Amino acid sequence: MRIKDIVIIGMMGAIMFVLQVALRFIPNIELVSLLIIIYTLIFGRKTIYIIYVFVVIEGLLYGLGLWWFNYLYVWTVLFLITLLLRKQRSPFLWAIVSGFYGLGFGALCSIPYFITSGVQSGFAYWIAGIPYDIPHGIGNFVIALILFHPIYYILDKINKRMEFM
Repeated sequence: MRIKDIVIIGMMGAIMFVLQVALRFIPNIELVSLLIIIYTLIFGRKTIYIIYVFVVIEGLLYGLGLWWFNYLYVWTVLFLITLLLRKQRSPFLWAIVSGFYGLGFGALCSIPYFITSGVQSGFAYWIAGIPYDIPHGIGNFVIALILFHPIYYILDKINKRMEFM
């Protein structure tokens, strides 16, 4: 890996964290999902490093609770979904993917509770989070629909210029 790649990975992870903190006053409205989709489309497999820079920063600043272990795999799931559909560039398709991902976020985060506390606890955790998953899904859909093209365009242009450096 080149120094340029390390710098890009660190910067993109930091950008995700800063945007996540900037929007934390609005429950479950975030740009992280959209950025992971766009990063995967532009940076490919390097995105996994970006995700883990983001997750480590969150763990260092907020602590390493059970929620943090969720982030170790939850964002990787979105990365893998995006890799499967990487040839697509339709903002509407990515809005749908991002929206469904937001709706399913609570289900993915409930997995450790199923394992550590049993089926009833896992379902309780998941069901209790549905009122947050609904605005998360709607927010992800709207944000991706509006911002996919401009963010993709800017990052792709920057990435292409950086290739020549």
